[in-house]
Amino acid sequence: MQSQEIHLEDFQKIDLRVGEVVSAERVEGTRALMVLRVNLGTEERTLVAGLAPYYSVEEMVGKKVVVVTNLEPAVIRGIKSQGMLLAADDGQGKVSLVTVDRDIAPGSRVR
Repeated sequence: MQSQEIHLEDFQKIDLRVGEVVSAERVEGTRALMVLRVNLGTEERTLVAGLAPYYSVEEMVGKKVVVVTNLEPAVIRGIKSQGMLLAADDGQGKVSLVTVDRDIAPGSRVR
């Protein structure tokens, strides 16, 4: 799949940070949505993610994930989502979170 190329300056506008999931719960009445509280070092944020078919609530808590922190907030099912975590999707039913492979502080910048 070929994507449109972007300039380095465009990519540098994206603020990617390590976040640690401190709590997770399913969104009632939905098949896929979870509400996550994520520690970003200097603050905690709420994120809404469609991960329930792939991860349990228990699996999510404690995970260190990569979060887009400067994405415009969106209201999803009445819940304000203040960022987006990154995940890979193979298009055939497998989804995997983008995580870090070493212990690193929440809020650390991803470059």
